[in-house]
Amino acid sequence: MEVNTTESAPVPDPLALDEPRAEEVEETEDNTQSVWEHDPLAQIPIKVLRGHTDTISSCQLAFSDQKLVTSSHDKTAILWDVESGRPLRVFEGGHTAPVSQCALIPQKNRLITSSWDKTLQAWDLETGQTLWSVPQEGLLTSCSASGDGEVVASASDMVNGLCLTCTDTGKQITFIKGHHKSTITRCCFDPLGQHVATVSSDKTIKLWDQRSRHTTLSIASSHTSVISNCCFTRDARYLCSASWDKTLQLWDVSTGTFRSHGGKSLSFAHDGCVSACMFSHDASLLVSGAYDRTVAVWDMKAICKLLLLKGHMDWVMDVAISEDKKWVVSCSKDKTVRMWNIEHTEEIPAVIETRRTQAQGYQIIKCEECARSFSVFRMESDATNKCVFCRLKAPTKYIPLPPPCF
Repeated sequence: MEVNTTESAPVPDPLALDEPRAEEVEETEDNTQSVWEHDPLAQIPIKVLRGHTDTISSCQLAFSDQKLVTSSHDKTAILWDVESGRPLRVFEGGHTAPVSQCALIPQKNRLITSSWDKTLQAWDLETGQTLWSVPQEGLLTSCSASGDGEVVASASDMVNGLCLTCTDTGKQITFIKGHHKSTITRCCFDPLGQHVATVSSDKTIKLWDQRSRHTTLSIASSHTSVISNCCFTRDARYLCSASWDKTLQLWDVSTGTFRSHGGKSLSFAHDGCVSACMFSHDASLLVSGAYDRTVAVWDMKAICKLLLLKGHMDWVMDVAISEDKKWVVSCSKDKTVRMWNIEHTEEIPAVIETRRTQAQGYQIIKCEECARSFSVFRMESDATNKCVFCRLKAPTKYIPLPPPCF
């Protein structure tokens, strides 16, 4: 699918941190490369992992963030050691088409992969051997394992179906054909293992209850384009959806308050389709990746962008964040994995200024017309989408909110 990237010269973003220029390359025995990038002016240290030969479709941290697993359109998956940045195991020879996603199951020491070759496969992490391979209807676009590692959910194109499979045997448990009206782009188990969330190009979100085997929640979202990804908070209360309309939305799926108030929109960070999202362990941060080659870090308390990380040369396909919130991981169509050390971001002047404006009741957003960043009173943030210069050009289009009553 062609995506139009024609745009005017970008306006500098005070929260955007550019890629460092110097590199220190470390060659490994299998010709993969581990790179620490550094620069005297760099504010975010970056580790770059190179090993795949095509688009990297997904990334996931596991084993107390000591290991990282990635899947790729080069038909393989790789298990990496986070500290050294070197591959520990390459899972290859099983798939005959791009691997769309992978799901680690630490309890069983195995890896599940879904592929466009219409198969779901399980691998032994120690030996790299295939444990089972089962065919499913249509190209598989996504897979996700339950918290206890007993069940894996997979989404299939063409039939728009959701399948639940036993991770021990590969035996099908449930298959829901036509679960959505169009392609299911992502499926995701909640951390409690009860619900499977699915998002689709039909712009809807659904929650499937594994126990009752019924759809318990269906949300006709306010997204205006394909919903590409979703993720849960650890307590399974909130769900975040990412869309090609350049926004993310937060949904309280536990209390259902969105029914009367709608979802909370996060915007003015990405200039392209948002393809990935992930909450931190304590839900204080949200990370997103997009077609504009950037990774955004969001402050969930203030509901605003904290950082915008630049460095990828192509579409960011997936993101992850470590439990201690020191590392953000992103993978891209540029065939690289980047590990961003955000441990000391609170010392960066731009972040300090953002915190200061938040404390005063303001937040920084981007003008929808000229893309300049400007501060706005939080109560007016939903009504004010343009900077003062653009508002002066068309004064009749802006109606400020009345002052609060005390």
